[in-house]
Amino acid sequence: MSLSRLDRLFVRTPEQLERLGRIGELADSFAEGARLADEEDRFAYDHVEALRRIGYPAYTVPRERGGEGATLYEFVLYQERLAQGDAAIALGMGWHLGVLFDLDEKRPWREETFAALCRDVVERGALVNRAATEAATGSPARGGKPRTTAEPLPGGGYRLNGRKTYTTMAPVLDYFIVTAALEDGEGEFLVRRGTEGVSIDETWDMVGMRGTASHDLVLRDVVVPGEALVYAAGKAYHQTPNPYLLHIPACYLGIALAARKEALRFAKSYQPNSLPHPILHTPNVGQHFGQIELQLSAARRFLYAVAARWDELRGRPEAAGLIPELAAVKLFAMETALSVVDKAMRIVGSHGLARSHPLQRLYRDVRFGLHNPPMEDAAVAQLGRQAVQDAERL
Repeated sequence: MSLSRLDRLFVRTPEQLERLGRIGELADSFAEGARLADEEDRFAYDHVEALRRIGYPAYTVPRERGGEGATLYEFVLYQERLAQGDAAIALGMGWHLGVLFDLDEKRPWREETFAALCRDVVERGALVNRAATEAATGSPARGGKPRTTAEPLPGGGYRLNGRKTYTTMAPVLDYFIVTAALEDGEGEFLVRRGTEGVSIDETWDMVGMRGTASHDLVLRDVVVPGEALVYAAGKAYHQTPNPYLLHIPACYLGIALAARKEALRFAKSYQPNSLPHPILHTPNVGQHFGQIELQLSAARRFLYAVAARWDELRGRPEAAGLIPELAAVKLFAMETALSVVDKAMRIVGSHGLARSHPLQRLYRDVRFGLHNPPMEDAAVAQLGRQAVQDAERL
């Protein structure tokens, strides 16, 4: 079972231990494929298929729909371990699993539509992600209105036209949840892969998270039936706080854990001729590792404590009080992950900048967390407002 002391630290049940062990074995086997995906700018199809074989896409499908019904706590537990092997695929699977969590939590769609999606996920490992971001509008979380259009057709249905950016895992998605402008607000359309006029423009050319294949989704005169409009309102429900965005800090803490492991391996084996022992036993390196342990311990305990508390309060009004903490977890986890990877690079030194060394990829990948929601300024402002409200109650 590919689980370290730190992996086991937050396991609560035998079932979680068994699942985490299975995911850990896959994650460790993914390391080489993750390297090749990054170096050769390709997508790790085999990693997705391996996850399908263990039923991972259905982990957050409700039990009454045939899925595993994983809690938020379990979700972040598995995602953190998966990210240690292939952070790009972990981030992509996190979006898929998070979308299903969000739909189950808020139930904004027709029951039969959500049931059909869950059935496809359970039976064949279908994958779904939102396609909401556009170059001209920026992040939907900032309130940008989609320029993708949905034109009502005389005989029923709609014609969609537009381009969506950051469509993570575009090569393997079976469904795209497309936001589009309607006459009286905004609509959300469930568009199947293979629908005429739907194509992927392979635009993803970034220095990090290359393996996410977050290409552009292009919609050219895509005709969909009326039932494809799964949600319509003045404000999209997914812009409201989503606790399952905790998969993002879980992913980047997974990267930090992977960087820690690489630094330990190097420090254990590297012995310059100026020393009688490997650098692992030098005071300076020991200080770096001590700081890494301290930072990871605090950030991970924060992550799992908030996830567990949300599970306890889920469905109750008191859960709303956790919204600022959900955002704070991401900020604290990102500060930790960036610092840990930087310290790992300091331990390994210039060796870590070699293209053949895993640390240089982890160093590039971890920085992408700064640009995943929630954004730092919005989260800090939210925490500030909470403090002001507390002061007003004094």
